[in-house]
Amino acid sequence: MRNVAEVIVAPEATIREAMRLLDKGAQRIVLVCTPDNMLLGTVTDGDTRRALLRDANMHDPVSSVMNTEPLTVTRSTTREQRLKLMNEHELTAIPIVNEHQQVIELETLHQAMQPEQHENPVFIMAGGFGTRLQPLTDHCPKPMLRVGEKPMLEHLISQFISHGFHNFYISTHYLPEIIRNHFGDGSAWSASIQYVHEDQPLGTGGALGLLPPDLPDMPLIMMNGDVLTKLSYSQLLRHHENNHFDATVCVREDEHRVPFGVIETENELITNMVEKPTYRYKINTGIYILNPSIVHSVKFGQRIDMPTLLEQHMQESKRIGTYISYDYWLDIGQMKDYQKAQRDIDVHFK
Repeated sequence: MRNVAEVIVAPEATIREAMRLLDKGAQRIVLVCTPDNMLLGTVTDGDTRRALLRDANMHDPVSSVMNTEPLTVTRSTTREQRLKLMNEHELTAIPIVNEHQQVIELETLHQAMQPEQHENPVFIMAGGFGTRLQPLTDHCPKPMLRVGEKPMLEHLISQFISHGFHNFYISTHYLPEIIRNHFGDGSAWSASIQYVHEDQPLGTGGALGLLPPDLPDMPLIMMNGDVLTKLSYSQLLRHHENNHFDATVCVREDEHRVPFGVIETENELITNMVEKPTYRYKINTGIYILNPSIVHSVKFGQRIDMPTLLEQHMQESKRIGTYISYDYWLDIGQMKDYQKAQRDIDVHFK
């Protein structure tokens, strides 16, 4: 965040002094504050021009031309919300204030457009055989099949990078050299990529036990490498942390419409009749956030699936939560899914 001291003036400062600050800075905004940084108003180029057109004197106090109802945000306001406000009101900067309306930072449009950087490790499972996509996978691991102009795993990593993640671990098993040769250490993507290898398939959760012990002590994002999604990983992580979950499962809402009347019975007696009901349920997207305690609970070489791992921790009274995603998501498990991905790629990933 920008040093706010560079754009703060006292209410008794002159219009000329404010204009000098505006001319010196790149944000075209001056904050009028009390000595303890209480925000009284803001001044922009437009405010000073309108004042001069009204025959204001350059020696008049800046408080006479300031906007006394400036738009502000708090630290809890998300980057997406700040961007929306600045775009709606055509602002290049917006003050961040505390509960006492004291200015603590200045968010600029340029800064808000940059992804927030996350040190959280990202663990991508890319070891499957992809037998349902044969013969395409006879000589290529499924996550390396091209969707559009690049492999689906590269789409996935690029999406993470666009949300500020750069610390990747990839689990391999089938044809690992193809993945390693393509991504290397990740430097071509300005990222860090390390690999763990499953000599034998360890289930959907067992590869966690192969991760190095020096992982960052923070929540880990884990997901399958054969998924295309526009999920906001930053929002998912924020949801996990704000709810103090030990693990979060990203889910989607789905529904099934029964085209017939459904009869419910008990002891051969009808208890209820429902005409063409719709059943709604949540499906697992294969995307998880796991706190370190859950990651480290998987032993080296242990075979375990994710539902079993999470059920074990639920029995220990761990907080296992969900995050409902309404973003584009496609699990590429069958040929029809792969064909759909080819149709969707230009629509959702350009």
